[in-house]
This record gives sequence, structure tokens and C-alpha cells, in this order.
Amino acid sequence: MRKFLASAAIVFTLTGTVQAQDFDKGWKAYEAGDYATALQQWRPLAEQGHPNAQFNLGVMHLKGQGVLQDYLMAHMWYNIASAKGYEAGASGRDYIARRFLTAGYILKAQVMAEDCMSSNYQNCGD
Repeated sequence: MRKFLASAAIVFTLTGTVQAQDFDKGWKAYEAGDYATALQQWRPLAEQGHPNAQFNLGVMHLKGQGVLQDYLMAHMWYNIASAKGYEAGASGRDYIARRFLTAGYILKAQVMAEDCMSSNYQNCGD
């Protein structure tokens, strides 16, 4: 049992390290204006539940960086990041809701977020 727990801890640590490296690669690419690479790094992390990557996908959709500008998708990713405890996600979601979306579109974005999360990030619209 101890071997299993030690192995699990090593795998968890390595996974966290790989995620951090991928996130950092995405951040460096984003800062350099290489949005395609940032998206390539962050999308898999977002689908693994990484709230920082989810938030950053929201930013990219809000600004149309590497993806088509899409307020519904931005709201969805911000909402998901918020649900994972990332406070800035709630601020981004609320900003988009106030500035760009009608009540009907807000509801649609909420349904999209629920569908994305309940499908284990397999049905996230991209």
C-alpha cells in the first residue's frame, strides 16, 4: 500500500509540474503575441480542469486572440473558471454579462458551461 501511495504522489507531482510547464509555455507565447501556441498549450489544460487556463481561454475569446471573438465562449470559460474557485473568472463573467450579453444569451452561456463541465470538457464548443 505504501508503494502505491508513494507512486501516486510521484505521478501527481509530475503531472502538476508538467501542467505548470505547459501553462508557462502558453503564457510566454501569449505575451509574445503567439496566440496559436498559447491556445495549443492552454486548451488541454483547461480540459483537465486547470482554472487559470480556463480563465485565459475566456480572455482569448473576449479579445479574439487566436480564436474568433465570441462573448458566449468567453462567458462560458470565465464561468467554468469561477466554478473552480478562480475569483477573477466571476469578474470576467459578470463584465461580459453587463456589457455584451442579453439575458437570453447569458442563459445560453450558462447552459454551455454546464454542458462543458458535465461532459468532462468534451463538449465545450471549440
